[in-house]
This record gives sequence, C-alpha cells and structure tokens, in this order.
Amino acid sequence: MSLAPIILFVFNRPEHTRNTVESLKRNPLAAESELFVFSDGPRDQDDEAAVAAVRAVIDAVDGFKGITVSRRSANRGLAGSVIEGVTAIVRRYGKVIVLEDDLQLSPYFLNYMNEALSRYENDQRVFSIGGYTPRLDIPEGYDQESFLSYRCCTWGWATWRDRWDKADWEVKDFDSFIGDKKAVELFNRGGDDMSHIFKLQMAGKISSWAIRWDYAHFRNEAYCFRPISSLVGNTGNDGSGVHCRETNKFNVPLNTQPTFVIPAQEELSLDEEINRCFATFYDGRDRSGVASVNNTLSMYRGRLKRWLARLLK
Repeated sequence: MSLAPIILFVFNRPEHTRNTVESLKRNPLAAESELFVFSDGPRDQDDEAAVAAVRAVIDAVDGFKGITVSRRSANRGLAGSVIEGVTAIVRRYGKVIVLEDDLQLSPYFLNYMNEALSRYENDQRVFSIGGYTPRLDIPEGYDQESFLSYRCCTWGWATWRDRWDKADWEVKDFDSFIGDKKAVELFNRGGDDMSHIFKLQMAGKISSWAIRWDYAHFRNEAYCFRPISSLVGNTGNDGSGVHCRETNKFNVPLNTQPTFVIPAQEELSLDEEINRCFATFYDGRDRSGVASVNNTLSMYRGRLKRWLARLLK
C-alpha cells in the first residue's frame, strides 16, 4: 500500500500548529509519509509576528520522510489556500490527506486514512474519507466501526484526484439547484444548515471551500466515509480561529485503537438512521417518527427522478 502525502495548512497560531504537528508525528506512519505545508501570508501588519512564529515552528519540524514548505507573501485565506494546495498535490500524487493547524490526531489516524483510501479507491460512492465524527447516539444493533455520511469532513480528511477534479468551485448550476425545492431538501440530509451556508457562500458573504465540496459529493451521489469513534479532535474552537467561535460542542474523546475493520466495497452501505442523528447534531431538528419517513421517501423520489432524466436523454 502506497502512503498518501499529507498536506498541512497553517496561518497565525504557532501553539496550535506545534500541537498538531506533534500529534501527527506520534503516528507510526508519519516517518514514512511526505509532508507538504502551506503557510498563508499575513492579512496585515498585526499578523506578521504570529505568521513568523508559525514559520519558525514549521522550520523546526522533522520526523517525516520529506518536508516541503510553501510560504505565501500575500494572504489567500483558507478557502483559496485549500483549493490551490490540494489541487497541486493531489494532481501530482493521485491522493492526499489534508489537515489544518488546530487538530489533535489519534496515533492511528494515518493508518485509518491510508487503509480507507486504498480500500475505496475504485468505489465512486466514496468521495472522501473523514477522520472526525461528533458524539452521536448510535442506533441499537449497529455494529460497524464506520459509516457513510452525506456531509463531508473538514477536520482531518482525504480524497483522490478523480473525485477532487469533479468539484466545480464556481458552482455554475447554483441558481437551478437553489430553485429546486426537492434538490435542496436532499442536500440538507447532512443538516438544514447546509443550504443556508451554501447561500451565504454564493452571495459572497463567507468564503467556504467546504460547502462547495459538500455540493460536489451531492451532485455525484457520493458520500464521506467516517469513523463512528472520532480519530480527530479540534483545538481551534477556543476563540483563536478565523472561522470558529468558542464552543465545546464539538469536543470528542480520541479513538486510539490501533486497527480498524473497514468494510469491503460489497459490504458498504448507507445507514439512514445514523445520518438522521448526524444531521440533528448540526441543526437540532427532530427527525424521528413521521419526519424521518418523509425524508427517506424524498431521497428515493429524488433518485428516481435523476434516473429517469438520464434514461430519457
């Protein structure tokens, strides 16, 4: 199994960056992995000292097969940095593992990501691999260690070139999508907040690569493969980040088991009940009883509509 290169995006938080790198180095596969660091430039003079401190941390990093650092003089912002950085590396290597500067990683995070990348490389239902999962009420009787999610993961994730290249970062069909009530309902299976975030993105009020990556999953009828027990924690919800407010909602215990049962392609299936719990975590809407039945019916109506449209072309 060839190991995927690791991309780390950093900006102006030296202590968060140091902690992320140290937790990554505790992975046994780190020493066999290539690390690519993208250091964004300062927004203004107030950022210069912190950006310089981050770069000093990065310059001292060792413990990887190879380390390549790209230092930007201007500020690209997280969305621009992620889209450009992932595109450059995934087109060179065919697959990538992606991190930001505020993550706490299980010592076996890289094992999980590389095993899943290898297992699902040819399964187009899986658009990405996620390392983070919030605390969920797992349905009784569900005995798998992972699940397929409608919502992509941004805190420690991985993908392949052929999936990444399918993303339309301009979202040229947004107007037709947002005017289709059923399509919006299906998109929101990952949480009702998704379409709201999407509208803000397309109105230029926020800059999010993630919601557009979510949409690429949706348009390709694909999913994010996630662990039931999270392999990633986030330390950036302490008020220090640009995009995250202070909260402990997303705190999780780290999964430190050394081996994983990753289903074969023919055994991999979508569990709607877990996804209803997952969506409720993000938007708070009750999906039990009649509501869950209606959501499931809407999903199948949407799939039938798209199948008939392709058949009649």
